[in-house]
Amino acid sequence: MVKIEYHSDLKEVQLGGELVRLLSAECQSAPFDRLAWWDGLGKHCEMAPTLAVARDGEALAVLALTGGAGHYCALANWYTFRFRPILSPAPESAALLAELAGDLAGKAHRLTLTGLPDEDGSASRVEAAFRKAGWLVTREPSDTNHILPVAGRRYEEYLQGRPGQLRTTLKRKTKKVRVEILTRFDETVWSAYEDIYAESWKPEEGSPAFLRAFAEAEGAAGRLRLGVAYAADDPSHPIAAQMWTVEGGTAFIHKLAHREAAKPLSPGSVLSAALFRHVIDVDRVELVDFGTGDDPYKRDWMEAVRPRYRLEMFRPLDLRNWLVFARIGLRRLAATAKRG
Repeated sequence: MVKIEYHSDLKEVQLGGELVRLLSAECQSAPFDRLAWWDGLGKHCEMAPTLAVARDGEALAVLALTGGAGHYCALANWYTFRFRPILSPAPESAALLAELAGDLAGKAHRLTLTGLPDEDGSASRVEAAFRKAGWLVTREPSDTNHILPVAGRRYEEYLQGRPGQLRTTLKRKTKKVRVEILTRFDETVWSAYEDIYAESWKPEEGSPAFLRAFAEAEGAAGRLRLGVAYAADDPSHPIAAQMWTVEGGTAFIHKLAHREAAKPLSPGSVLSAALFRHVIDVDRVELVDFGTGDDPYKRDWMEAVRPRYRLEMFRPLDLRNWLVFARIGLRRLAATAKRG
């Protein structure tokens, strides 16, 4: 018998036992799939969580949502590489999405889910489930995800495939920069990262408290790869720092920054190269994931691009959606006129 639940207290869920057991490591192979990630977004990023859960025996389907007043969104933000429904390994789990979509019709008139992948079928699976439950669904690309399939190569083999300009930069600058890679959280190095980030070209950090709590937890779990670079002639002054994690055969590149004053040394490139060497030759990952965004520098390191999708689900007869329908219709008319 299918049971539908909604949880807003994630600490209570973590202590409850049964749901945590069903949310096994097999269906949570990335940081963004875990209760701890969702709890951190709620605690540090002012996002009120609603965990929508459908289960039937060992089968489980979960949508991590936020929002209210009848409009729910994905429980995700700029730190989240991708959002997807979480399904337990039981073969019946995918069918539970339609059950969940049907029950959500009584609680919401609109759902907005952004950042869904489809290389694993997530976007198509959610779209089909909500259509089956009577929702009107629109789908469009929302972002890009740059990745490196390692394909069994060692680092030196991978390096030979990089652009000539990058290889030349590394050859000229590597001896001028000293790098250190930690697999644990370090207070001093993290303080250096925050200082470097403040002097970098990056915008203001969205939630430093969330990022630090995440880094501490990943360090305790052995998944953190924290890199820091120094000028070879000034080993006491860090000039670049990066935060990666390794999990489930994938290295995730979360944060990177360098001091603008140190740009002539290319410390970011040298540090990136050292971390690529570590995750490829030491961790033996199968994939490196550079997150979302189509920044040009990512193309120097990555070899493939995956789309991310935005799904909008509407209750078709709800008056609150009609203004949105009108806007969508006008945009389509404008696009058609532009093409023709």
